[in-house]
Amino acid sequence: MKKHLPIALATLIIFTCAPSLAQAEGSWLDTGTSIFNTLSTGTAPQTGVQPSNSEIGGAFKDALSIGAKNVVNQLGVTDGFNGDPSIHIPLPGELNTVKTMLAKIGMSQSIDDLELKLNRAAEAATPKAKSLFLQAIKDMSFDDIKKIYEGPEDSATQYFRSKMTPSLKKEMQPIVEKSLSQVGAIQSYDAAMGQYKALPFVPDVQADLTEHVLQKGLDGIFYYIAKEEAAIRKDPVKQTTALLKKVFGGK
Repeated sequence: MKKHLPIALATLIIFTCAPSLAQAEGSWLDTGTSIFNTLSTGTAPQTGVQPSNSEIGGAFKDALSIGAKNVVNQLGVTDGFNGDPSIHIPLPGELNTVKTMLAKIGMSQSIDDLELKLNRAAEAATPKAKSLFLQAIKDMSFDDIKKIYEGPEDSATQYFRSKMTPSLKKEMQPIVEKSLSQVGAIQSYDAAMGQYKALPFVPDVQADLTEHVLQKGLDGIFYYIAKEEAAIRKDPVKQTTALLKKVFGGK
């Protein structure tokens, strides 16, 4: 006997494959509840041959892979971080005092330059994340996918953040450290701190530039992963793979 799809997954498939239902008035939740009820009573609309569980999982992985690639390609270029107000990396909070004090004497150039170079380091390290995201997506089980389907709108992003943050930090840390040196961030930091420490009666200040860039860089990546996930949930068929079109009803 052929196994039935889990009701939550069948609900999502029917919702995305039935334009007349998707266009009905009411919220996404109202529509989903209505479809769920028709499934429960055995009166669900006919949508042709339903995709298999493996095809559903494969299509969702395709969508997430496309989204992850889009994010990395967007952020891993010049001004991917620096030119984006949503994810621009500011100075570590510990250095605000340094910036304020140097600005008072017209010597803030070195600290301003440091902020730019922190963003450049994140931009240089971001491409390393692509292979890690693709491997994490490949390793997802059908149970993982089912939980993501049934979870909140950012459940895939939450999954990635919990599963991938340690490995992303591990892989990106040496690149960030190297990039901080190559783009001149270390030199700018040393210059700024030298000027600052020459001032009388200033408090001692220290900052971990590598950890700051890593954390803010990951925050930026996951910010746009969440945006991609939202777009996938809103309109899966905007993606272009054949499997996505089969599962979600390509236009």
